[in-house]
Amino acid sequence: MASETFDTGLSAADIWGHGTKVGGAAVFGDLRDQIASGQLRKSVRLVSAKIITDDGQFYDRRTLPNLMRTVFRGLNERYGCRIFVLSLGDKKSWFERGRVGPWAMTLDELARELDVLVFVSAGNRSPRGGNVVEQGVTQYPQYLLEEANRIFEPSGAANVVTVGSLSHGSGLAAQHRDDAHVRAITAGPNEPSPFTRAGPGAGGITKPDFSDLGGTMLFSAVTRSLQSAPIVPEAGITTLNHDFVRQLFTSASGTSIATPLLARKAALLLQRFPEASANLVRALLAGAASFPDEMTTRLQAMDALETASVVGNGLVDPVKAVYSDDHRVIYFAEDQLDIDKFAIYRIPIPVEFQTGGKRTIRISLAYDPPVRRTRADYLGTKMDFRLIRGCPVDHISNFFRSHAGQESTHPDMPPRYDCDLKPSKTQRGGNTLQTGSITFTKDTLDYGNEYHLVVRCMGGWATDELRQRFAIVVELEHQIGVQLYARLRPRLRT
Repeated sequence: MASETFDTGLSAADIWGHGTKVGGAAVFGDLRDQIASGQLRKSVRLVSAKIITDDGQFYDRRTLPNLMRTVFRGLNERYGCRIFVLSLGDKKSWFERGRVGPWAMTLDELARELDVLVFVSAGNRSPRGGNVVEQGVTQYPQYLLEEANRIFEPSGAANVVTVGSLSHGSGLAAQHRDDAHVRAITAGPNEPSPFTRAGPGAGGITKPDFSDLGGTMLFSAVTRSLQSAPIVPEAGITTLNHDFVRQLFTSASGTSIATPLLARKAALLLQRFPEASANLVRALLAGAASFPDEMTTRLQAMDALETASVVGNGLVDPVKAVYSDDHRVIYFAEDQLDIDKFAIYRIPIPVEFQTGGKRTIRISLAYDPPVRRTRADYLGTKMDFRLIRGCPVDHISNFFRSHAGQESTHPDMPPRYDCDLKPSKTQRGGNTLQTGSITFTKDTLDYGNEYHLVVRCMGGWATDELRQRFAIVVELEHQIGVQLYARLRPRLRT
């Protein structure tokens, strides 16, 4: 553990208390389970950097970009920090659609320059107050899509990981379960938190990228107010308290808590793959994210774009991100591409995967393009991918080579070859973190024992000399009981 302050007028002590809550969630996760077991187990190393005043304010919002450069470069050089958590936001700086601010652009530049992971909270908003406070219950979750609930600086940045919040439960304490004066907003875990903000981000890209547990809210008819942690401890995540002499633990809620919980999962990934790039970790997280049943049920009235703007790619299962299973195999690669070039990757498809019921292929791509606020198109390059089946590789190569120079769109092969991945290519195409999957229920023997993944780098305003870094992750998942990993492991070694 280490701590630093980046203003000569500040001590390193956390007087405001927000940093201790965030740091506790990053090191221990939700402490509620660990406290019950009687043993605290930390899993990551934490360096605390104090950049706000003792009353939780920024000294000068205009100097934040330069401050970020000083903090990131300093901690990266002195401590080797590769994961940065910013559970902060500038409520005075709203995103105009398609635009980003200088703070967000600086984070994008630092993520690319230092090859680090930057996790930023999506921000919080109390949904209702005054005479309409009851609508916090009756109009949930529709108000999450309101214009006033959109993310603000710097959570719309393209190369960072923006994190929204999910409920961990109803938030009702034992004494509230039979109290008609207290109502829960969320019915249980994995539903969007009533306070979480929604995207999109820079240039309309999907934000947040993911969601994690960050607490919920309750409606009190007696006080006519929406209440959350720490007033109602059960409504939040258990973490460390800065005033530890008085009370060691506290409860907190917000996207500020969900963000370090996801960053902790990324840290576990880096422990498993210490040489992995930031792009690879982002792609592995995307490949392990899903929409829990509770989330899907609650958001069933929203379309795919609206759902993504609230919860992103969903909730990450860290075990799935790190390990293959008997019935689930993960391939990954890190690579670079010149502008207007493409790469073709062979994906082995064993006979066991061509039959036998429900099977899924999932592709995840992460890249870190150069950015520029002064350009109409914020991203200097764009990338995309297609999954092709039943087509000889030389035919695939000739087809995409013949479409070289078409920078605006990724060419599509005839539908009989092109796998129809979901989300659609239109929905995922502008993102620097993309994921798409296809599920088969019928036999696919006619398509042979290998598919091909085409990854293309499309030029924007970036120079021809640039080589764009990226990482690609491919997951093949069959039904439990099918020995897919044992079948594919020998082929992987060759």
